[in-house]
Amino acid sequence: MALYEHVFLARQDLSQQQVEALVDQYKGVIEGAGGSVGRVENWGVKSLAYRINKNRKAYFTLMDIDAPADAVKEMERQMGISEDVLRFMTVRVEAHEEGPSAMMQRRDDRGPRRDDRGGPRDDRGPRGDRDDRGPRRDRDDRGPRRDRDSNEGAAQ
Repeated sequence: MALYEHVFLARQDLSQQQVEALVDQYKGVIEGAGGSVGRVENWGVKSLAYRINKNRKAYFTLMDIDAPADAVKEMERQMGISEDVLRFMTVRVEAHEEGPSAMMQRRDDRGPRRDDRGGPRDDRGPRGDRDDRGPRRDRDDRGPRRDRDSNEGAAQ
């Protein structure tokens, strides 16, 4: 059997008990097909980057799954039918992470943030890839505007 991490977004107007009922329903699908569900993390209500079906917020839930691919496909099929589930994503992993996920860790425990090149974000230094743009020109240094000059002759 393969290992998966599955995240789904449920509508914000559901109660916490209804979200837990959804988790139990999908756990039943996985366990009925011979798989098992390990850790389940409720990340709570979070804002979405953009509206999904007129929702600006959603309940986020993470599930660690150890199941055959057919069980995961059946769970995803049922989630696609459900009106309570806005989005879901399943990723196959080599091993499940131990301890809390990155979303559940406190910001202090995560360590310093890093940029794309692996260095600390605070130590950026000068940007050597850009040329000097020269002195800034003011608007009045550009000379007369043509449309202003042409309108003066038309008024006479």
